[in-house]
Amino acid sequence: MVLAPDKFKGSLTAAQVAAALARGIERTAPDSDIRQLPVADGGEGTVEAFLAAGWRRVPLRAPGPTGVPVDTAYAVSGNAAVIELADVVGLAKIPGAQRDPLHAGTEGLGVVIAHALDRGARDLVVGLGGSAATDGGAGMLRGLGLRILDAMGNELPRGGAALVDARSIDRANMHPGLAHARMTLASDVDNPLLGPSGAVETYGPQKGAGPCERSVLTAALENWAGLLQPRHSPVYADQPGAGAAGGAGFGAIAVLGATSRPGIDLVLEVIEFPTRIADADMVVTGEGSLDAQSLHGKAPLGVRSAAAAAEVPVTVVAGRILLDDYQLRAAGFGAAYALSDLEPDTTRSMTHAADLLESIGARIGTVASAELGR
Repeated sequence: MVLAPDKFKGSLTAAQVAAALARGIERTAPDSDIRQLPVADGGEGTVEAFLAAGWRRVPLRAPGPTGVPVDTAYAVSGNAAVIELADVVGLAKIPGAQRDPLHAGTEGLGVVIAHALDRGARDLVVGLGGSAATDGGAGMLRGLGLRILDAMGNELPRGGAALVDARSIDRANMHPGLAHARMTLASDVDNPLLGPSGAVETYGPQKGAGPCERSVLTAALENWAGLLQPRHSPVYADQPGAGAAGGAGFGAIAVLGATSRPGIDLVLEVIEFPTRIADADMVVTGEGSLDAQSLHGKAPLGVRSAAAAAEVPVTVVAGRILLDDYQLRAAGFGAAYALSDLEPDTTRSMTHAADLLESIGARIGTVASAELGR
């Protein structure tokens, strides 16, 4: 049996979810061969998923979204590195949770990428999601040596709002390792940079941007897109995923030549998930809330697709399940368990998620034992 959940956001990491389920299964099916393979979709927990798969952790300190240094880490294996934006410039890294949508930046992400390049990484996977900034990836590029200048030739300050004054860029001091590296962006969103479904309108509010701030950021990103968009070339700003992580996807695509892929597909490929489940009799996946969004590129659907290709049945576990039985069957899940069925109070369910998951694991173990005994 393979346990491949995503995180339960605000409650448990993917590894903690898998461990809790494993404890429960072992209570009622002690002879089970349990393999824990926590997964992620490019957002929070992406690095942890690779570490759980045997990659090595590289710790460092880098500027957070406000410039205050934070502790972060990335994962390495050979000349490959997996870097998670959320772990260095994510919302959780803002001191005191004081969101600053106009001035937060992604410089720290560039610093982490440069650190990996300095250590010989040439195959880079960058997980996008959970960004505190809406700067079109400008900070990330600055962290890699790009200079962004105003009309007077002065470098712009941190943050997305300043990009309204951007008039030119200077690539002379870009990190030399970029010339020999390949970058793939892992994301669970396909938003463009601009427009009603773009980075500002879709994700600005969760970063603390009200109507006035969103107007400023929209003007700034429009100017930034015009500056980086060469004539007679693909419209980078319109590419799916360009709006990921406050437009960091756009900056990486337009300047670094990055390509974008659904995060869960990339994670499962790199950790060799199909090989690891080839002889499994069941895969258990899940996330905090299984809802309509889950049907569009989230981790449980990616796991289900990979398991279906290997003809392995999939059970799903979630904090709450907002899909009906028909939707669950159509999505390919053989069984579904919700913590909310055991504890309807959301706060208590999140607080006691590990115990509730252990109870559900015991149920799964009982069912598995019964089926093996037939």
